[in-house]
Amino acid sequence: MADLTVQRMQFVFALRSAGVTDKAVLTAMEQTPRDAFLDGTFVERAYEDLPLPIACGQTISQPSVVGLMTQALEVTPRAKVLEIGTGSGYQAAILARLARRVYSVERHRSLARRARETIDRLGINNVTILIDDGTRGVELQAPFDRILLTAAAEDPPVTLVDQLRVGGIMVLPVGQSDRIQQLIKLVKTPNGLEYSELGDVRFVPLIEGLAEDMTER
Repeated sequence: MADLTVQRMQFVFALRSAGVTDKAVLTAMEQTPRDAFLDGTFVERAYEDLPLPIACGQTISQPSVVGLMTQALEVTPRAKVLEIGTGSGYQAAILARLARRVYSVERHRSLARRARETIDRLGINNVTILIDDGTRGVELQAPFDRILLTAAAEDPPVTLVDQLRVGGIMVLPVGQSDRIQQLIKLVKTPNGLEYSELGDVRFVPLIEGLAEDMTER
């Protein structure tokens, strides 16, 4: 237990050192056990500032990147948030501690199922995980106050921009899948879109359609 406490203290220090200074974001990340979203030997490395493998050839993002993306999203307690790319569910669990409601879309059935189980086990009850094509968003719940993509698109998807309310914020990696991508923040104003660059990142590509494991039962 002592070792875990030290690891978590070092974890928060690493986040601060990387530029994550928002107290609410730091608290949400401190309260969300990253080890719960990992398996096998990777559990022991949960509090290192590294991306780690999960199922379906995906990864759980580097904590400092998760923190910086969450901070840039400027989530408010009344916000309705859309996340594209549930993965392990770690990012959704953090967003849930900051927002009123989180909708998260995952194209892999097995990942969505595991993420839902983990989030339920942590007692988080304001996350809805949907198995669907994330490029289509969730039109029935639009508009969203905030949208976060955890997969890289060549350009901000028009369908998702349309589902962002005026005044809303979208954070996403943009660029080719085989190159360093740029993390951008997009603000939807009455006069159009305002962009700002947040730094270089590397994410899996945003893929249309459902994954093959949709055939699993």
